[in-house]
Amino acid sequence: MELRTLQYFVQTVDAGTVTAAADRLHITQPGLSRQLRQLEQEFGVELFHRAGGRLTPTRAGQALLPLAREVLERADALRIAATYQAQGRLDRITIGAPLTTLRDVVAPFIATLDADDPTPEVFQADGQTAAEILGRGADLAVTSTPARAPYETKPLAALPVWACVPEGHRWARRARLRLEELADERLILPPPTFSSRISLEAALRREGLSYADAVEAADGTVAQALAAAGRGVAVVSDDPQFDLLPRPIRTSDGDLSVRLISAWDSRHPAREALTSIADRLSQFVSARYGSASEVSP
Repeated sequence: MELRTLQYFVQTVDAGTVTAAADRLHITQPGLSRQLRQLEQEFGVELFHRAGGRLTPTRAGQALLPLAREVLERADALRIAATYQAQGRLDRITIGAPLTTLRDVVAPFIATLDADDPTPEVFQADGQTAAEILGRGADLAVTSTPARAPYETKPLAALPVWACVPEGHRWARRARLRLEELADERLILPPPTFSSRISLEAALRREGLSYADAVEAADGTVAQALAAAGRGVAVVSDDPQFDLLPRPIRTSDGDLSVRLISAWDSRHPAREALTSIADRLSQFVSARYGSASEVSP
C-alpha cells in the first residue's frame, strides 16, 4: 500500500467520479481506475459502487475513508514536522477557501508575502466546513463556517453581500435595498455552495420570504456579467465588476454579509507559524474590508 494510492481513494470519493478525480490529480482515467482496483485487491473489499459513471463508496469504503484521511493527515504532518525541525521554518503553506474568497481575499494577500514567507499553494473549497477543508490537506482554511476544537480560529471580516445593478437600473440611485424588495425581482445567483447564496437564502428563510424568479450562474463573475447585460440583479459577495453599482441589502439583523474566519489545527507541528500567518491575514483583510465586527446594525 502506498500513500499515493490512498490519496487516489480519498480524492475519488471527494470528486464523485473518476473523470473529476483524474482531472484533480492530473493523471489519466484508466490509470486512476487501475490504481483503485489495485487498492481494493490489497484491502480485499470493494471500496466503490460503480454505476452511471459515478462512484459512491460502499459500506466498507465509508468505514475505511476516515482512517485513510487520518493516515494521509498524519503522514503530511510528519513531513511538515521534519521540514520544520530541519529548517526551523515552514517552507510551504496550503490554503483552502471558496472561489470568491480565493480571488478577492486570499490571492491579494498572497501578493503581499515576502520572499522568506512559506510558498503558498491554494485550492478551491466551496460549500465545505473548516474541518472538511483542513481534512483535505489545507494548513489554513478560510471559510464562513465555524470550527470547534481541536481547531483554532480567528475572525477575519464580514464581507458584504451586494445586490449589483447597472447604471440604468431603477435601483441605481438607491443607497441600500431591503431584503423583501429582492423577493419580487429577477435574481442572478451563484451556485448553492457559494457563501453569498447561502447567506441570502438563510436570511430569506428567517424572514419568511423566498425569491420568485432566479437564474443560476456559474460563479459570481458570470452573475455580474449577466446583470451588466440587463438579465437581472446579481446577488454576490465578489468585488464589483463591469461598472455595476453594488448596493447593500438590509435585513432585520443588519446588512447582509458573509462572516469569514481562518482556521487551523492546534496540533499542527508549525502551529506558531500558522498563527502568525493567520494574524497577518486578519490585519490585511481588516485593512481591505473592515473588521469582522464592522457590520451595519
